[in-house]
Amino acid sequence: MILHVEKKGLRCLAIAESFRQNSTKSIIAGIVMRKDFVIDGFGFGTTTLDGDDATDAILKLYEDLKRPDINFILISGLIISLYNIIDIKRIFETLKIPIIGITYHDSKGIEDSIKYHFPETNQEKIKNYKKLGVRKKITLRTSSNVYVRKEGCDLKEVKQLLDGLTLHGSFPEPLRVAQLLAKSLLQKGLSF
Repeated sequence: MILHVEKKGLRCLAIAESFRQNSTKSIIAGIVMRKDFVIDGFGFGTTTLDGDDATDAILKLYEDLKRPDINFILISGLIISLYNIIDIKRIFETLKIPIIGITYHDSKGIEDSIKYHFPETNQEKIKNYKKLGVRKKITLRTSSNVYVRKEGCDLKEVKQLLDGLTLHGSFPEPLRVAQLLAKSLLQKGLSF
């Protein structure tokens, strides 16, 4: 799939979450933002902490937006809500648009943590975690590093997109705004 990264009107759905440790749910916020930083939509949803519903929650958020003009999806982390693993292959196969998951720190992975936190049911979570594949390191034009997993696009396109969407540091602007919105909703005590 070819992303026309040079187009100013290219639209992404950027998704981030926020939760409290003592809660059972996490709020996810999605921002529709054009490549020229114009915001022209947003949506919300929830996921279960320690659950397996993050993929379905993202698909529902996308569907509820009724926005066939979204060109790609950016997700802040593919393991959210305390081990709720997002299946980007399934999202890509369903929506037929590129999916990019971004993290900001290098790590050795979470397989041992899954085994510890889910002693009875860890095999399914480990299988879903391994399906994500290996993260690829990208050094942005801001000199910050990010780690990505992707479906439906190549690493060169991902770097071009992220370079264009990151004004400073390592957080692409659409994800920064989505994160701020999710945190604000959580602080206000709103739920969906």
